[in-house]
Amino acid sequence: MDHAIVEGNKKNWEQAAERFFGRNPLPEYGPLAPTEEELNLLGSVSGKRVLDIGCGSGHSLSYMHREGASELWGIDVSSAQIMAAKNVLSEFDAKLFQSPMEQNPGLPAHYFDIVYSIYALGWTTNLALTLKNVHTYLKPGGSFVFSWEHPWFTLLRKNENGFLLEGSYHDEGLYNHPGWPKTAFMQQLKVSTYVNTLSEQGFHVEKIIEETGDGCGQKKSKTWYTEEKAALVPTTLIIKSTKAN
Repeated sequence: MDHAIVEGNKKNWEQAAERFFGRNPLPEYGPLAPTEEELNLLGSVSGKRVLDIGCGSGHSLSYMHREGASELWGIDVSSAQIMAAKNVLSEFDAKLFQSPMEQNPGLPAHYFDIVYSIYALGWTTNLALTLKNVHTYLKPGGSFVFSWEHPWFTLLRKNENGFLLEGSYHDEGLYNHPGWPKTAFMQQLKVSTYVNTLSEQGFHVEKIIEETGDGCGQKKSKTWYTEEKAALVPTTLIIKSTKAN
């Protein structure tokens, strides 16, 4: 884990938490992406123990409560996000932890039926370590579903002549997203890297979603998550995997 990058990202999220309050929570997987209601990747969550990696303002956990989850757990690097989530989930018995996803803040092993992450996994500084943690948290046969900005979408830029790729898809590593300060860093990774790392950490990949949804009712940017751009490449990468029995 890169402690300097994690600390810098934490400081940026403390400042950005209000701006992202309630942004694209479940059943949404991302801007202009298919929803859980369309994909049914989680299945019935009634009576299930669920863990949200990068829980943000807690709205996805609120959705899980409405769907009948028996236990709500969340982890987020930002104290501002945890505070917002505690307010959103104040009527529920939610267990929330402020911690980087690369560290286990005391979560139980082999406990959760479902672990999920909505537009948060790309903030990790160590994908293998984060997925190792997720694998530990899950029961055998448990599901891990995550979404993140599709790497092709990240690279595509619009100019006066149309669209062009800014950088190579093959170049992986930390990058600064144009919508964030220069001190915030995410991971640019290939789809194959996500799939191979999941496999190496003991997951079976069940489904990869790269389609663009209709985005009805979803908050989207007029400059970044545009329908014109989404018609060329998917906005969001969604992967469902399971922990082997």
